[in-house]
Amino acid sequence: MGSSKTLVENMFAAGGITINGSNPWDIQVHNPKTYDRLLSGGSLGFGEAYMDGWWDCEALDEFFFRVQYHRVDKMIPRDWNTIKYVLKAKYFNRQTKSSAKEVAYKHYDIGNDLFEKMLDKRMTYSCGYWKNAQNLDEAQENKLDLICRKLKLKPGMRLLEIGCGWGGFAKYAAEKYGVSVVGITISEEQAVLAREINKGLPVEIRIQDYRDVNEKFDRVVSIGMLEHVGYKNYRAYMEVAEKNLTDDGISLLHTIGGNYSTKITDPWIEKYIFPNGMLPSASQLSKAWQGLFILEDWHNFGVYYDRTCMEWLKNFEQSWPLIKDQYDETFYRMWRYYLSASGASFRSRKNHLWQIVLTKPKHLGLYEAER
Repeated sequence: MGSSKTLVENMFAAGGITINGSNPWDIQVHNPKTYDRLLSGGSLGFGEAYMDGWWDCEALDEFFFRVQYHRVDKMIPRDWNTIKYVLKAKYFNRQTKSSAKEVAYKHYDIGNDLFEKMLDKRMTYSCGYWKNAQNLDEAQENKLDLICRKLKLKPGMRLLEIGCGWGGFAKYAAEKYGVSVVGITISEEQAVLAREINKGLPVEIRIQDYRDVNEKFDRVVSIGMLEHVGYKNYRAYMEVAEKNLTDDGISLLHTIGGNYSTKITDPWIEKYIFPNGMLPSASQLSKAWQGLFILEDWHNFGVYYDRTCMEWLKNFEQSWPLIKDQYDETFYRMWRYYLSASGASFRSRKNHLWQIVLTKPKHLGLYEAER
């Protein structure tokens, strides 16, 4: 055990983290088996050890920032389970129509109560736009309006939203910009709430896979959905968007992106948070739309996602007494771990938030970018 402890101590020291130290980002180890679990199980074993209460950290987000910024996570040895996971991701399409639904069951269907307490009043589960915003509600409304302006929405237009969440953007676009919206989701729970909040508006919410849409729209948008598409399907996604968009239409992608082209995600995130999820790189996306679209604008405001995640974490922790009867302590620790690690990934510039505007080659009008 001594040798595994020394290995882990040296690994974390490279990121300025001391085991059982006095800084808020230092981890406090309660179970000495934590070291072996990290070395044998990698990030998955380490995350599960936290969920089991084997270690704690006062400022988890600061811990993860140091791990990611100094790339301490790259020093974690890969165990056989991780190698199997890498091979599986490489050779199988894990975002087929049937497997794509897994994230709906495991993540989005765990309970609208949780998301109602954690998110803003419109239940927008993606990065806020904090320019000129004082709070989460304002940041999310700013983001929705920014997307509408980038799409150049006008009354009477028909808009397809691929991955409509709980219907917040559809409602905003229909009410403020006078467009009709078709929103698609693969989550039953999301569809129920989305239909409810859009009652009386020209908004149709469908439970449908994006690959099954075949009609024409003036605009196509996806907000926080491309992360579930998978590298084997980026081209298919672009082909669907192109096929369903009029020649003079505009398409917008709002997605998290990474610095490197990968074919996998973190094993802990994969198992507990976003099954079959994956972050695209800039080169993967630009290759996917080659010959289909013209790039009009690429806007990175990933630093705003750090603040967004921290607001969600604060709301979650404050609301926990109201919802804890529906969950358990392990879930609380899992969710805290997830939001802290996510915020840190943007703070460390490991991940980014991109808004990408695309038009068809036949679209000859001048496109002026909005900010």
